[in-house]
Amino acid sequence: MARLRAAATALALVSALLVGCGPDEEVPRSAPEPDVTTGVSGHDHPSEPVRSRPLRDGERRMTLTMPEAYTPEAPYGEGTDDYRCFLLDPGLRRDAMLTGTQVLPGNPDVVHHVILFRVTPDQVADAEQVDADEDGPGWTCFGGSGVGGFTDLGDAQWLGAWAPGGRESVLRPGLGTELEAGSRVVMQVHYNLLAGSEPDTSATQLRLAKPGPGIQTLGTMLLPAPVELPCRPGHDASDLCDRDAAQADLQARFGLQAANTSDALRILCPGEEQPGNVQSCTRSVPEPLTIQGVAGHMHLLGRSISIEVNPGTPQARTILDIPVWDFDDQGARSIRPVHLDAFDQVRVTCRHGQWLRDRLPAFEGQEERYVMWGEGTTDEMCLGILQVTRP
Repeated sequence: MARLRAAATALALVSALLVGCGPDEEVPRSAPEPDVTTGVSGHDHPSEPVRSRPLRDGERRMTLTMPEAYTPEAPYGEGTDDYRCFLLDPGLRRDAMLTGTQVLPGNPDVVHHVILFRVTPDQVADAEQVDADEDGPGWTCFGGSGVGGFTDLGDAQWLGAWAPGGRESVLRPGLGTELEAGSRVVMQVHYNLLAGSEPDTSATQLRLAKPGPGIQTLGTMLLPAPVELPCRPGHDASDLCDRDAAQADLQARFGLQAANTSDALRILCPGEEQPGNVQSCTRSVPEPLTIQGVAGHMHLLGRSISIEVNPGTPQARTILDIPVWDFDDQGARSIRPVHLDAFDQVRVTCRHGQWLRDRLPAFEGQEERYVMWGEGTTDEMCLGILQVTRP
């Protein structure tokens, strides 16, 4: 159970647009905008000035900015990534529905991706304490926001995500995420230290509307799968080709929780954790839900990703199929709503390739290693994201 909790806490995207995050996530500028949201992850390309889409009837826009500038650094003294969380107060005196988000990176050269998390009124004191316990603006937050205990993978507290190239995320009419009066927002920023460590003061814009019977509440369900990618034959001389050594390196860069996540995912997805280029995870949904949008998240070694509902049955249906993975196109796809009953299954499948290390500048000078789930740009993930409504 402790390992499962560690995994859940660590899986807030991914790096998402996440981000990874997270979770990261970028929509190509030449592509039509999706009508559910933008996605979950991106890379380190310079960002162009963003443009806001016109407000719809009954909507208003609010801008929240980091309390002060932050200069990123490797929090444990090693590695090339810093995840920092900042507590923002929208000052909501009444309940509201979030219908869109936009991130305004202060320093696009170092901001790798951003994920926004909801802090419910009963979690505010915990969030303020986490913030006060660490010097400087914000706090270190690899994985999730570090507020409210472990992340419920079936109902993650995501509000939105961004990566370079991403545009304003606007939900389809009739959909919104509930924000209770007194709620706060955590803005998790993934800084890529390979691009430097200059100060950053980023901000986010929230698109808000009044609650009403015509707006359904949108939630996020996360589908992580283990990543167990051995070194290639003939490229296995490095000490980090040993799984235990690679796991210790993850802990040195991101802390104990990150090291435990890889083991926890093997427990979450039993029978599907054998090392290799292709891995998957099948989960049952605990209650009826309707899938409104889908996204996938991997890092630089990703080759393809798919999401299938009720695999192996006459009702099997593929709802996401990206046969050629593009790290810079991780936007969410709006789909025709797909209804699932309790105990129906959803499977995410990812393909990775170590040979991509030979072709990508980010791996230049790095020795090959056994790759598993990790928060860094040159680590890996396999994450399906479902945007869902419930009856």
